[in-house]
Amino acid sequence: MNTFDITVEIKEYNYDELDPIKQKLVTYARKATYRSYAPYSKFNVGAAILLGNGEIVTGSNQENAAYPSSLCAERTAAYYAHATYPDTPFKMIAIAARGTDGEDLSDPISPCGACRQALLEYETLAKEKVPVILAGKNRIFIFPSVSSTLPYCFSEF
Repeated sequence: MNTFDITVEIKEYNYDELDPIKQKLVTYARKATYRSYAPYSKFNVGAAILLGNGEIVTGSNQENAAYPSSLCAERTAAYYAHATYPDTPFKMIAIAARGTDGEDLSDPISPCGACRQALLEYETLAKEKVPVILAGKNRIFIFPSVSSTLPYCFSEF
């Protein structure tokens, strides 16, 4: 038997410690939560992706009474970004959420496995690490890459 350790260095910040680009991305993700369609869960998620051309594309979760037809904020943003700018690599993504009380969550949330896998394909297309910012009201975590959020991912495509 072999044992393997998986470690990821995650940096924690508050909003004021972020550089202006990261602050802008977090602000866009937070604003995107207000464009969420979440009549069932009342849980509003927003994502903002910085592209290589300087554009920022946002997305929000979109629910449906047939739950499998719903789509997470991260994939909404990623699919729109790639459909609109197919030759432009992703540079960074920020994710934020508001809870059922309508307030920004104190602590960050992380993307679901399906979103992590989808984002990984765009990181692979970018041919470089795409940092992931998980923004809570009181704490902000920055992962060095999408792949660092999903060890042992599907990477052969």
